[in-house]
This record gives sequence, structure tokens and C-alpha cells, in this order.
Amino acid sequence: MSASLPLLELIRGSIVESTHLGSIAVVDADGNLLHSYGDPDTVAFLRSSAKPFQALPFVEAGGVDHYNYTQAELALSCASHETSQMHLDAVQALQKKIGIDEGYLQCGPHLPSDAKKLREVINNDIRPTANFNNCSGKHTTMLAFAQMRGLPLENYLDIQHPIQQEILKTLAEMCSMDVSKVELGIDGCSAPNFAMPLFNAALGMARMCDPRALNAARAQACQTVTAAMTAHSEMVSNWGEFDCELMKVGAGKLVTKRGAEGFQIIGIMPGVIAERGVGIAFKVTDGDKSAMNMQLESSARVRPSVSLEILRQLGALHPSQLEALAKFGPEKILKNYAGLITGKSRPVFKLS
Repeated sequence: MSASLPLLELIRGSIVESTHLGSIAVVDADGNLLHSYGDPDTVAFLRSSAKPFQALPFVEAGGVDHYNYTQAELALSCASHETSQMHLDAVQALQKKIGIDEGYLQCGPHLPSDAKKLREVINNDIRPTANFNNCSGKHTTMLAFAQMRGLPLENYLDIQHPIQQEILKTLAEMCSMDVSKVELGIDGCSAPNFAMPLFNAALGMARMCDPRALNAARAQACQTVTAAMTAHSEMVSNWGEFDCELMKVGAGKLVTKRGAEGFQIIGIMPGVIAERGVGIAFKVTDGDKSAMNMQLESSARVRPSVSLEILRQLGALHPSQLEALAKFGPEKILKNYAGLITGKSRPVFKLS
């Protein structure tokens, strides 16, 4: 990532104390690179930003109708949920509908990101289980896909498993990649994950939001996925989290999904800034680790501010929408633990 350039700087007094680097690609559904910053060909793992694409072949194969998924359940399948009680109840209900339980999930457990649930876990010495994993919705739907096709469940995460091959093939097609050129790795939840140039990831998201050039079955599946994510963005992450709030404010015109280690993908529906749909992918080079405040609420430093600045520069958000999201950036006042103002953070990039 030698071509990464400054994305966001933190100022204390009159000194720039820290600078976060990265690269951005903005691509339309026809494959035109509209804007970039740094190196749009930076190869990076999508991490959880891949989830809408991982759900897509299940939807295209008729899984939503087969199991009578609700929109909220499909949104949960694309989620990095924060393990509120709402999410735990929803994933358990979905598993019951499918005919499995969390014992089938191979994602492993972790602590909740939802502050209320985290307090409950600590105070009551609750041992998290697989459904607590923020990828439990994705894993549940992978198992549903395997079961629907009469395939084995015990090795559903093996890259050679037919459903993982179908996911890889679908992702490559959406992003105009040769399957052999998609770099493979293991995600934090043990599922296969995929690395590709930012350009191709952004193209895939543009096509997800504007699938008119795709075959009818896939185009309908894309519309089903994006409609679920925007209608129930609280299932994609949680109330108050950036992805959720951006999609709520976007009112069906913006789709977004964060990924670990500083990856973010955003889709803009046709007619918002251009006739065709537009996809955005960017990578923060240092990974943009989240921090937790005294209320046990976690937040990322870089990606929300950078996302809002990209959308501001593109004219994809009205001033009133930017105001509604002002707590996330683009520019933020920084305070210390005593509440004193110490400086600010601000984006420092200009899209080409």
C-alpha cells in the first residue's frame, strides 16, 4: 500500500499529531472510475464488507422464498450485528425456522459490542456462545443454503464446499474478476474471505445497487438484498452505529457495509449523483481499530468521517442529512476524559 495517502488527521493545539493513510475508488455500474484517491488498485480484503455478496447466491437460488425469510432476517444475513438482545432473538428465531441450532455454527463466540448486552454478560457472568458472534446471521444463512441444496453441513466453511464455491463465483462475477485472481484468506469468523483491488470491490457494489445489466434472476436478487439492508439497517449493525444510521438517513438511496481492518464499501442508487449506480470502496491502511468509551460504546475513528466526506464531495447527501449524521463527522471536536476540548479530527483528502 505504498501509494496510500493521508485520509484523516488529528490536531492537538496547532500540531498535526496523527495521520491515517488510505486509498479510495469511486466506480459506476458501467465500470468507469469516476474518482479516486491514493491507489484505486490497492488490493485489500473486504472482510465483512463482503457479506451482501455472500448472501447473494442464496437469494438468487430462491432461499428467501424457500425458508420464508423476512426482510429483517435477510438483513441479518448481511450483518455485522452488535449482539443486542434483538439480534440474538432474531438469529435464534431464524435458526428455528431453518431447522438448525447454533451448535452447527463454526464461527466461534465473542463478547457483544452492544453496550447493554455487554453489561449484562459481565454482571451475570454469561459465557457467550456462537450466536453472539457478529457473523452468526451470515453463518446461519450459509447453513440454510447448504441444507436447501442437500449438501453436508459439517464442512460448510471449506472453500471447496459447493456453497463457498458458488459464493466465490458470484462475487467474482459481480466484481468483474477472474475467480483465480481473487485472493483468499480466512476471516475472523473462520469463513473464507476475499481480497481484490478497490476498483473491483467498488464496481461490485455499484452493480449491486444498479443491476440493470445483469440477468433477471441476479438483478432481482440484488434488489432484494439492498432493499432488506436499507429497510432494516438496525439488523445490519445496531441502532446508533454508523452503518445503520447512514442507511436510515439515506432513506433507501445509500447502502453501506463496514469491514474489519479499515475497509468500507458504500453503494449509491441510480439518480442520486449519476444516472447509473455508483460504488465506493476504501481501505484505511492502519486498520482503524475501534475504541470504547466509558459507556461501553465502541466507535471507529476514521471510516465514518471518511465515508461522510466522500459522500459530501460527491453531493450524495443533502446538508440536512449531513447535519443528522454530524456526530460521526466529517470533522469532529476531540475532548479528553475530563471533557476539555483538546483538538479536532478532519478529513484531508480531495477526490480526483
